[in-house]
Amino acid sequence: MAEGSGGLNRFYVVLGALAVVLGATLFVLLRSGGGSTAAAAGPPHAVVDDGFRGYTLGEGHAPVEIVEYVDYECPICAQFATIQMPTIRQQLIETAKVRWRVRDYPLSIHQYSRYAAHATQCGGEQGKFWEMQDQLFYNHAWAQTGRNPGRLFHDLAKAAGLNVDQYDACMASGKYASRIEFSREEGDSLLVDGTPTFFLGGKKLVFRRLPTSDDFKHLADSVIAHTPPPPPPPAAKTAQPHERH
Repeated sequence: MAEGSGGLNRFYVVLGALAVVLGATLFVLLRSGGGSTAAAAGPPHAVVDDGFRGYTLGEGHAPVEIVEYVDYECPICAQFATIQMPTIRQQLIETAKVRWRVRDYPLSIHQYSRYAAHATQCGGEQGKFWEMQDQLFYNHAWAQTGRNPGRLFHDLAKAAGLNVDQYDACMASGKYASRIEFSREEGDSLLVDGTPTFFLGGKKLVFRRLPTSDDFKHLADSVIAHTPPPPPPPAAKTAQPHERH
């Protein structure tokens, strides 16, 4: 009888331990809202320069280039992207005055900033970097929840017009983790100390507040006004008729 009681006790101990494990797993899943891919969410084991220097908006011959270092979990970056950038696109980029270049600078204080940056790179792989970036910034509530945004990003990728099977495979691979870290290290070398940070002609722009579209219009107009016009192309030589002897 004592032996049977001991076996029953062991059964309840095992059952209790199993319940604890299952409960902890359920808690993690509920808190995260679906697992994220570690390869895309964390820093790479090694950093390799693949020659990529950011996606750009605007004409290649635009006289002014602005470089923005961005963190997708940063609320100030989202504010700038959704309030100021539409006017900047209309007034400066679409008029061929400015070319806008975006570089990644995921901050260590943000849990999912690398994951979000990787999502934009996977969007870029399908020619939809800017569409994916807009989805992340215009639906920025994800950055305030503390929950894993993996499932939401999948839905945002679909809304951005991506092939979601290709997107999911890209995120699972973590193939752009090194590119993102290279960009972050590049930012460190340029003394980027927060986001968003802007550069004009290689010079860091310092603002006392979040810059507006008017600030960039003033900067672009100033650069253009002080830039000499390109020299005219050489005149075409006219063919001389041959003399007859």
